Amino acid sequence: LAALSPRCAEAVITCASCPSPIQLRVEELRLDARLAESTEEPGPLRQIRVEFQDQEDKALRREKRSEFADLSWSGGLDFSASEGRGAPLDGRKQSKSDLRWNNRDEGKGNNRQDEPKLSSSTFPLTGDSAHNHAVVYWSGQNSSVILILTKLYDFHIGSVTESTLWRSTDYGSTYERMNDKVGSKTVLSYLYVCPTNKRKIMVLTDPEFESSILISSDEGASFQKYRLTFYVLSLLFHHTKEDWALAYSHDQKLYSSVDFGRKWQLVHEHVTPSRFYWSVLGLDKESDLVHMEAHTPDGNVQYVTCRALLCSEPNREYPFPGYVDINSLIVQDDYIFIQVPTSGRATYYVSYKREQFIQIKLPKYSLPKDLHIVSTDEKQVFAAVQEWNQNDTYNLYLSDTRGIYFTLALENVKTTRGLGGNQNLDLYEVAGIKGMLIANKRQDNQVKTCITYNKGRDWRLLQAPSSDLDGNDIHCILPFCSLHLQLQMSENPYLSGAISTKSSAPGIIVATGNIGPELSYNNVGMFISSDAGNSWRQIFEEEHNVWFLDKGGALVAVKQPTVPTRNLWISFDEGRQWTQHSFSSVPLFVDGVLVDAGADNQIMTFFGHFSHRSEWQLIKIDYKSIFSRKCTEEDYQTWHLHNQGEPCVMGQKQIYMKRRPGNYCMLGKDYSRILSAESCICRAHDFECDYGYERRGDGNCRPAFWFNPSTVSGSCSHGQNYLNSTGYRKVVLNNCTKGVKEMYTARKQQCPNRSPKGLQLTTKDGKLLPPWAPTSPLWSIWTRLVVLEGDSLRTNIQLDFGDGTAVSYSNLSWTEEGIKHVYKAAGIFRVSALAENTLGYDSTTLYLHVTCPVEHVQLLAPFVVIKNKEVNISAVVLPSHSRTVTYFWWLGNNSEPVISLDGSISHTFSSEGMHSVTVQVAAGNSILQDTRTIAVKEFFKSLLLSFSPNLDEFNPDIPEWRHDVSRVIKKSLLQEQLLVAVFPGVPSAAELFLLPCKNQSENRKKTEDELEKASDIIISALNQNLVEFELKPGVRVIVYNTQLTLAPLVDSSPRHSSSAMLMLLSVVFLGLAVFLIYKFKRLWPSFLCRRHMRRSVIKTQRKRPLNALIFTRRAARCCYLLNKLLILEMNLSKSAREMGRKLSLIMNMDFSSLL
Repeated sequence: LAALSPRCAEAVITCASCPSPIQLRVEELRLDARLAESTEEPGPLRQIRVEFQDQEDKALRREKRSEFADLSWSGGLDFSASEGRGAPLDGRKQSKSDLRWNNRDEGKGNNRQDEPKLSSSTFPLTGDSAHNHAVVYWSGQNSSVILILTKLYDFHIGSVTESTLWRSTDYGSTYERMNDKVGSKTVLSYLYVCPTNKRKIMVLTDPEFESSILISSDEGASFQKYRLTFYVLSLLFHHTKEDWALAYSHDQKLYSSVDFGRKWQLVHEHVTPSRFYWSVLGLDKESDLVHMEAHTPDGNVQYVTCRALLCSEPNREYPFPGYVDINSLIVQDDYIFIQVPTSGRATYYVSYKREQFIQIKLPKYSLPKDLHIVSTDEKQVFAAVQEWNQNDTYNLYLSDTRGIYFTLALENVKTTRGLGGNQNLDLYEVAGIKGMLIANKRQDNQVKTCITYNKGRDWRLLQAPSSDLDGNDIHCILPFCSLHLQLQMSENPYLSGAISTKSSAPGIIVATGNIGPELSYNNVGMFISSDAGNSWRQIFEEEHNVWFLDKGGALVAVKQPTVPTRNLWISFDEGRQWTQHSFSSVPLFVDGVLVDAGADNQIMTFFGHFSHRSEWQLIKIDYKSIFSRKCTEEDYQTWHLHNQGEPCVMGQKQIYMKRRPGNYCMLGKDYSRILSAESCICRAHDFECDYGYERRGDGNCRPAFWFNPSTVSGSCSHGQNYLNSTGYRKVVLNNCTKGVKEMYTARKQQCPNRSPKGLQLTTKDGKLLPPWAPTSPLWSIWTRLVVLEGDSLRTNIQLDFGDGTAVSYSNLSWTEEGIKHVYKAAGIFRVSALAENTLGYDSTTLYLHVTCPVEHVQLLAPFVVIKNKEVNISAVVLPSHSRTVTYFWWLGNNSEPVISLDGSISHTFSSEGMHSVTVQVAAGNSILQDTRTIAVKEFFKSLLLSFSPNLDEFNPDIPEWRHDVSRVIKKSLLQEQLLVAVFPGVPSAAELFLLPCKNQSENRKKTEDELEKASDIIISALNQNLVEFELKPGVRVIVYNTQLTLAPLVDSSPRHSSSAMLMLLSVVFLGLAVFLIYKFKRLWPSFLCRRHMRRSVIKTQRKRPLNALIFTRRAARCCYLLNKLLILEMNLSKSAREMGRKLSLIMNMDFSSLL
């Protein structure tokens, strides 16, 4: 190393990996000729610090000394002057990369001659160089005690093998090794500080060595050791009681202590990990109440509550009747959430302020695969839902105040996988400003960052900065180019993460991001906004960790821990200018920083290491000297919150008080507060769409295709009032007044007097199999009745359990908690319910019996059939079982089912009307059922329909969706005597049935002509693309008429492959029959047909009796029509082409009936 310096300069050389002391060899070298001739005096040099990272051999050092004249200063050498910045000592021009930071620091830094220096001290944790994990705790407010637990975690055996506890009483200037006080051979694993009294500390030992707990009540100055009979995996302190704690053990047992861990008492066994909660103040009656998710002996999971010290079986309560899904219990603020196990679909329930559980209402076809509660702290629930057609994105939903009705706030929010494999939602709630959210949304295979100021009602892209750090213009035009931010929270609690805000510094957002058409993780920089996201500036070209100092009055930035650094940057003007300060003489890999933990002091604690093999280094930094004085009233200014110039945000004009940028004064206390908040006049953007409504292209909220706004709840009784939605609801916590508030707010109306409708009879756990106890021949079941519409208080209920027991209730309120009934014998029971009032009645039936587990059953039946004509009905069961599956067919109002071992059955309906068919599939210990309604008519007309391809993108292929789409198509055609049936599967297809009126069956000829005319009108409309409907905003679906051709019919289902083969064979056979009949004229037509039918029955019944029967009937029909054709066609001189054309018509008729 060579350096040009004035005489008598002092050289201080440090080396992180060199032995101490360092041997210095000073040699005076001849000046370069160019420098010797220069008359310019070198700038004043106050201090030189040189660091050697690697040792070099003497030959290499001598070679470098000989090349001193050609040496250029590199970034590995750091020169810092106490006043000003010196020029390069070799007189050579620096490269652009060398000058970049110097130029910007000079342009943005504080050039005061008396630049204050940070006061810092370093303390190495000697002997901990092998430890790979550290936990740092600042004991509490106004406390000078810092505790550090370092440990060596062996990933091979999965436990801690070494540990050291350190304690400082002077804000981190010096540390004391505490191993002798806790036991020199004691291996510590976790350290807990009581949140309500930070003088109380618990330290757990590693269970591989011993199971003990160390307790301190004096901030770790002394410890008391207590033996435990179990291994503690986690601790949960009470919110208000400092001595109360819950401990979860390795064997899934939950313990409680009311004396800060000195004694423990068992609360419950078989508790789900992390699914236990203390009571919530103001909601639970007892402060020692414990909410938990516990397993039953038969493997089910229940939601249990009890008092911590009185949790025996008689003292336990079960707030939710029935079982819940494992890992589904969440107790948070005013809400309790659970998930109920159902076959194929997830059902979620919520309890608001400890009221009765109510099923969460998501949009009908969201069909969630996964649901996460994001937050509940602003009087509503933010939920992230992964729907049936999503893989790596979630939809963001917001609820009403009670957490029941959810509406869509943002689609396709990006997720990021963390280090532990968990999914993190790219959604950030800005601190200090309610209703402000930032999210990363996937759109057209690109991820873009968008922002909202009214809780997701409206979103927009971020405007990119107008210039870069060099002052060059940035041409970034919305919506093609915008600013995109990384929203990941740091998994290291001692680092700031990719984005930072603070409630005491409202409007300031610091984040890592990039400018361009989409979010990128390359070429990123640091950006800041001082006006709550309306405008942005770039502050660094590299990633930094940024913290708020002095209650948000200043910002401190440090490079990412992957790069060692000795400097930090501080800004007093919201990131416009940065001053560089040195906090270490040797570059440090910063593993974490404690900032403002002492509340009323100005101390930061950096901890890290000089190299990957060095000891932990703790650097205490006192930044009080950078402040010139304490702030006064003149140092503050007002700031108006706005959204692109709109002053009304969340229904208020909010004015904040903030420190003037650039004032080097110390806040000392929290001055960032709302100075005034004036309510605004309500406008449209203060209201979001209510449940069941969607925002259209014109900005108005209209009912979704699946939602019927005229439905009135069964809880609405005549003489009472209910709130009739206008399609809008006010954004929660929005404070606007007057204006359009009355027009958009739900109107109070009197409950209409209606007959019962939508009567539902279910069991409480949703299963059709009553639980059976092996020790007792009794089956106990709880039934629940629900009336969707009608006057529940004036409706009589009659319930027949099917075993000779029947009960009657004067109104439905008596059945809200469920009706318990005990069956004394096994079997099949037909439970029926009848709801009746003066305006009408409704009934429903439930069949209970012991079955085998199946997951899904689907009933396949024609939608319309001919009276007195046999029809085939079949059921598809998933998964297919090797064992015998029993099918129970309930046809019409029969009290006894038809039982079969085959998944199909033939039946003839002898009367016109709507007939209900129910199939139940029993296999093992469970049962599922499906129900269809079949229209029986003397005659009808049908058309096959197809749709534009965009419908397939939104087809979840479930019965409810097909039913709602059928209803929308029928409504689009404006015909009363229509029945539309959407077929399962993709591509989407349907069949339209034109049905005769009830009073027109007698005059059949006239009715057939009317149906034919109606069919022609509908076909004409379909061919002109006049029939369409709106599935969702911006998605319009066109309905077409499917044209039948002689193209081969293909069925991909293996169940019907043989049927397709038989149809092909029938075509060949009919062709031969035509040839023979044409050859021999009228000699043996009837004889040939009968002979063919007998042979077909004999051959095909061996493989598929049912298909053989269907086929031979079709063949008989074809032969009969063929005979009629030959009788009518007496002139045999007509061409074979005419004969073939008529034969094709017959074949088309036969195939359409088969379809």
